[in-house]
Amino acid sequence: MGEQYLPTSSVAFAEFTEIAEALVGRGADAAVALAATIGRSAAAPVAAYTGLVDLLLGLDGVLYATEAAAEDEDPVIDPDGCAWIAGGLERFVAGHERYGERVEFATVGAVMRSALSEGRLADQQLRWLEGRLDAMRGPAGEPPTWAFTRTELAVLGRFYRQCAEQGFAVFAQD
Repeated sequence: MGEQYLPTSSVAFAEFTEIAEALVGRGADAAVALAATIGRSAAAPVAAYTGLVDLLLGLDGVLYATEAAAEDEDPVIDPDGCAWIAGGLERFVAGHERYGERVEFATVGAVMRSALSEGRLADQQLRWLEGRLDAMRGPAGEPPTWAFTRTELAVLGRFYRQCAEQGFAVFAQD
């Protein structure tokens, strides 16, 4: 790999260790684990979040940098891409506030319906959303078993925001 892909020191993400320590005992175990992992490794394990983030941002493979054609794929999310991901997560976390801390499939749909109904081409976007939500359901119509928290998603968004602000690219791997 070229020099642009050298790992970033965990020192650049030391604040995440402090975030984890501040969240201990607040019922935010997943957020604590995520923040501690980021603080320790300067990396975020994103496999659990891919379906949600893909839905929120309207693309597939967002956290794995795989939206480009196969021959153009570069498994790196550049700082601008990190800012875009962070912005989407930040807007979602803010929009989910009225639904509480627990983020589930039903509340994700409610937040997105609310956001899309206020935009241009609302009818078209709402039809797109309903199609995406239906496609995510299992064979018997059961929704994905998401059980995230707003705090956890805020930590993930903060990781991408910090990458964007410090000019870091994220090497996306499984």
